[in-house]
Amino acid sequence: MSSTRVEHDSMGELNVPSDALYAAQTQRAVENFPISGQPMPEPFIRALILVKAAAAAANKELDQINPVIGDAIIHVAHNLLAKPDLMHHFPVDIYQTGSGTSTNMNANEVIATLASLQAGCEVKPNDHVNAGQSSNDVIPTAIHVSAALEISNHLLPALEHLSQVIKMKASQVDHYVKTGRTHLMDAMPIRMSQSMSAWATQIDQNIDQISFLASGLTKLAQGGTAVGTGINAHPKFPEYFTTALSKETGLTFKPADNFFAAISSQDTAVAVSGQLKTLAVSILKIANDLRWMNSGPLAGLGEIELEALQPGSSIMPCKVNPVIPEAAAMVSAQVIGNDTTITIAGQSGNFELNVMLPVIACNLLESIHLLGNTSLILADKAIATFVVNNDNLKEALAKNPILVTALNPIIGYEKAAEIAKQAYKERRPIIEVAHENTDLPLAKLEEILAPLALTK
Repeated sequence: MSSTRVEHDSMGELNVPSDALYAAQTQRAVENFPISGQPMPEPFIRALILVKAAAAAANKELDQINPVIGDAIIHVAHNLLAKPDLMHHFPVDIYQTGSGTSTNMNANEVIATLASLQAGCEVKPNDHVNAGQSSNDVIPTAIHVSAALEISNHLLPALEHLSQVIKMKASQVDHYVKTGRTHLMDAMPIRMSQSMSAWATQIDQNIDQISFLASGLTKLAQGGTAVGTGINAHPKFPEYFTTALSKETGLTFKPADNFFAAISSQDTAVAVSGQLKTLAVSILKIANDLRWMNSGPLAGLGEIELEALQPGSSIMPCKVNPVIPEAAAMVSAQVIGNDTTITIAGQSGNFELNVMLPVIACNLLESIHLLGNTSLILADKAIATFVVNNDNLKEALAKNPILVTALNPIIGYEKAAEIAKQAYKERRPIIEVAHENTDLPLAKLEEILAPLALTK
């Protein structure tokens, strides 16, 4: 038996794998773009299928397609989303035509093939599945829908969890006082909970900003068709479409305020990516704090001990490394790079269409996915489980010459500096040197220089 079948499109005939649900236009794209071997992300494909189902529901209600055909499209779209081998049917490379037309036609052809069987009549990819649509509004819509769903269902819950774990751990370690550090140099004491409160606030601020910017993703280009004028779409299509899609997803979608802007630019995606970059910077800061505090155990700071998760060396026995913070740092680097790609792609809106849509979708969804997963493991495998080495904290605090700052109002800056330098030179506790060089009673010095008191 032949392993291929003959399909045709407006450019002629060509061979397609006999078991493929897609047809000629998808096959052309497979042959034209053997670039990365990476298909579009699964969340994007799922969103695209939801778009097709909502479009069919709108067109059926508006009498733009036969109800039997509309029902068949909706039915097979839902069945496709339940298939474990869904991505097998969507092989088109990320690096394809900049409008994503190949991926749109891929979905149209797959759904048309299955819907024809379901309806018992011919369902056409362009005339039925793509009715009232263009790749130029479908792909920007799928970018927004997929990103909105991934942020709502994955990223924001993960960040809420990270914030809660940080706050819970902060309350558990509130009684520990550590040496503060500025410029990586000893500074005034700080409670460990105070240091961690900065982390929690960073994450909470990111949650607020991502939530705010993600609201822009709910405004969709669908209905603008080719250039924003809505050619070949029913005037009420955008309204009916967003109503149907909102029912499908549980999120509230609305037509874009201006279809010309929604199709020609990707400013919302760029803005969301920029905030994801900010989140990556926040996570990198937290990861590096954890790495520094865990450094050692003998020749570093050794303030905390992260959970031992795996052997750290193939040659040095018993070595254990801060693998979770390191993984988080690499994710941050990747997200920062993704944002640069999206920034460059975002400026490629030439006249009425942005022509780097697939790479925007890929990088935006990758950033959301990576940051969500990283937030969870950073919370559960690093922050929730670290142990404080209080002996090391106390030893460093006792010899910290910067404690003398608390004496400035009493003995003056210059005298305090002399005491600090002597204490550091002689490697002695500051309280001993201060007692020798001032007339302040020891009890008073103990009260003034108590590390815990200095954090309040």
